[in-house]
Amino acid sequence: MKVRNQFVFCFSLLIAFSVEAQDYFKNDFIRYEDYIYSPVIGTVVLEKMNQPLSDPAIAFNSGDQLVLSFDELSTEAGDYSYSFILCNSNWQPAGIPESQVIQGFTDDRIRDYRYSFNTRQRYIHYRLEFPNENLQPLLPGNYILKVFETGNPEKVIITRRWLYFEDRVQINALVKRATVVQERFAKQEVDFSLELPLLNVQNPFAELKVIIMQNFRWDRTIDNLKPLFIMNQKLDYNYDEENNFDGGNEYRTFDTRSFRFQNQYMARFGEDTSGIHAWIKEEKSRAALRYTLIDDINGKFLNTIYEGRDAQTEAEYVHTHFQLLMNNPMSEATVYVFGGLTDWKILPEAKMIYNEEKQMYECSLFLKQGYYNYCYAVLKDGEEKVNDTELEGSHSDTENIYTILVYHTPPGARFDRLAGFKKVSSKGIF
Repeated sequence: MKVRNQFVFCFSLLIAFSVEAQDYFKNDFIRYEDYIYSPVIGTVVLEKMNQPLSDPAIAFNSGDQLVLSFDELSTEAGDYSYSFILCNSNWQPAGIPESQVIQGFTDDRIRDYRYSFNTRQRYIHYRLEFPNENLQPLLPGNYILKVFETGNPEKVIITRRWLYFEDRVQINALVKRATVVQERFAKQEVDFSLELPLLNVQNPFAELKVIIMQNFRWDRTIDNLKPLFIMNQKLDYNYDEENNFDGGNEYRTFDTRSFRFQNQYMARFGEDTSGIHAWIKEEKSRAALRYTLIDDINGKFLNTIYEGRDAQTEAEYVHTHFQLLMNNPMSEATVYVFGGLTDWKILPEAKMIYNEEKQMYECSLFLKQGYYNYCYAVLKDGEEKVNDTELEGSHSDTENIYTILVYHTPPGARFDRLAGFKKVSSKGIF
C-alpha cells in the first residue's frame, strides 16, 4: 500500500509539472514586450556590447552590437534559437515579409553557452551577440528579439524589445521642474523641439510620432504629442503639463556581491539546505521623507562578484529577503517588489505578504549575486497600473534619464521608421 501511495504521489507531481509546463507554453501567441515564458530562465540582460547597464538601442548600420545573456536553472543545456520581428511604434508586428526585413537566415541557433562552476544552484549561462553575419536587420525601427526552442518557434522562452535607430532628426531637449505650480516639487517636465534637415516631411502632424520614456521603462511613457507650433522648420513641443512625469525617488539598493562581509544594505547572510540566504535591512516607507541625493543605477541591476573571476558562471543564486516595516497592512491594495529585477512587471513571486506578528511586509526572490536597484510598488484592488510613488515618494530633484524617440511614417509607408533617438538627464548632464 505504501508503494502504491508513493506511485500515486509521484504520478500526481508529474501531472502537476506537466500542467505547469503547458501553462507556460500554451501561450501560442508572443507578447511583444520584455517577457520570460519559462520558470527555469533567469537573469535576462540585454545591453550594448561592452557597455554594462546600457539600454538595448544601437544606431542603424553603425556596426554596433547588442548582447543578450541569460541563465537556465538546469543541469543540461537546452537547444535554443532566436529571430527578429519588426514592429511599429505601438509594438505590433509591421507585417513585412522577413526577406525584406532580415538579411541572412530567418533564425539561428544560440551556440555560446557555459556551465556554472562550483555553485550551489547549477545553471547554464547563454550569450548571444547581434546583429551578426547570420542575421542582419535591413530596416531601422522597433524589433522584438524572440528566443525559442530550436525547431519549435511556438515554444518561446524569452522576448526582448530593442531599438535600431537612425540619426535623421535633430532633437533639442531640456528637463526641468514642472511649470504647473501644484506639481512643481513632485514632477519633471520634458520640453523639446525637432529639426528635420534629413527628412522629407509634408505633414508632421500625421507623419511623425514622438514617444518620451523615463529610464528606458516601457511602462513609463508619454506618446502622441503633437507640435504646439512650427516655425522655420522647427517643431516645438514645449508643453506645460502634457509632458510631465512623476519624478519618483532614487531607487533603493541591495548588494550581494560578497558573502564575506556585511555591507550597508544587508542585515545578514545565511545558508541552509535550500541554499544561500541574504536579508536586506528592515526598511520603511519614504513617502513623507524629504528628498535625499543617492547615487543609483535607475532601477537596473549588475551581476558582479568580489570572490571569483567570472560572475557569469561563478555567481551564486541567492534567496534574497525583503522586509518592509508597516504598522498595518494596506487596505484594498497589494505591495510588490518592483524594478529591473522584475522586468518592470508585477510578478506573483514578487508579491509581499504581511506578517502580523512582525508588523512588516515580507518577500523572497531567488536572484543571482550582484548589485541591484529596486523599489516598493502598490497595486490597488481593481486597477491594472502600478503605483511606485505611494511608498517611495516623488520629487522633482530626482535624477532620471529620458529617452525621446521620433518615428516617421510617410504616406503609403508600411512601417514606422525610427528616425530619431535622444537621451537627456534631469541633471542636465548625460
